[in-house]
Amino acid sequence: MVKHMIIWKLLPEFDTDERKAEIKAALEGLVGKIEGLVSMNILTEGFESSSGSLMMDSTFESEEALKAYQAHPLHREIAVNLVRPSVENRLSFDYNCLP
Repeated sequence: MVKHMIIWKLLPEFDTDERKAEIKAALEGLVGKIEGLVSMNILTEGFESSSGSLMMDSTFESEEALKAYQAHPLHREIAVNLVRPSVENRLSFDYNCLP
């Protein structure tokens, strides 16, 4: 199993509950639609001490499944049209985890 974690800092004009909910629904909606994507959890309610606006915690069957997800048209549509235009900064961390 592979974990794929992302923290996004949204642009001020998009750092709203509505935009966060839209991103959450779109990305979590990919579970069951992309082979190898085991789980997707978008966290939108961080503490005020957080430097990011939202965090993605996702699990994939393998590193190959993660790469396939990143190139998948359903993911690309959300990334290009919804997430990237909203983001000021992005950090990611991928690692192997126990099943």
